[in-house]
Amino acid sequence: MFSRSALARAFALPLEQCSRPTTSTTSTTFRACLHQATTTTTTKTTTSHQHPEAPLSATPRAQTSEPFQQPRFRTATDSIPQTRADVPVSKQPVAPAFENPLKVSQSLLDMLPHLASQKPHFVTAHLHDRPYLLTAGDQLRLPFLMPKVKPGDILRFNRASLLGSRDFTLKAARYLDERLFECRVRVMGVESEPLRIKEKTKRRQRHTKTAINKDRYTILRVMEVKVKTAEELLAEGAVVVEKAESAADVEVKA
Repeated sequence: MFSRSALARAFALPLEQCSRPTTSTTSTTFRACLHQATTTTTTKTTTSHQHPEAPLSATPRAQTSEPFQQPRFRTATDSIPQTRADVPVSKQPVAPAFENPLKVSQSLLDMLPHLASQKPHFVTAHLHDRPYLLTAGDQLRLPFLMPKVKPGDILRFNRASLLGSRDFTLKAARYLDERLFECRVRVMGVESEPLRIKEKTKRRQRHTKTAINKDRYTILRVMEVKVKTAEELLAEGAVVVEKAESAADVEVKA
């Protein structure tokens, strides 16, 4: 059993520790609290003395600073100007630049209206020295994965050996001049074949090699195959020459 003096000493010990600063941290904290309380009281007193008779009002005060301007979002009227087939300017292919003007013969200019008016047109486009017979609306799966393209990009095939319709064909010695036609395709996406696993073994060797193959292909959609008219060629700076100097000519199918 504890005596009364021991109990009294035990209850009085916390009070003595609180009243006596034991470390510098306790003293600093206590002084900081007193300083903050004193400052707050002084500020409130000064404010009340400055406007002793100002009544409280619920009327909002005038705003001195300018309001924050939120970013304005682009609307349909402020969008990028659209060109033919609703293709943005940033997606349009780069216009070709040539040093010499296009040379056409008078017979080609006479037959171009018949070829341009007879639709649909077809084109034998060459990509990596492989010919592809294309018409507007066709879907082309390339036998390889085309690098640096994304779905939605517009590409232009500028190398072709044949361009024609049902009754007329435009031919050249090797390739047609790309200023005579336009063949535009859109990148639709990428397809991949099923995963193929092949085991390779050699005689008199206790080891089997496993070859894993999964090819990917780029899918294109032909958007437009267009033959330029004689007026468009002359407006772009074409020069009329003799038939022997012309690089292309229109043939009529039998």
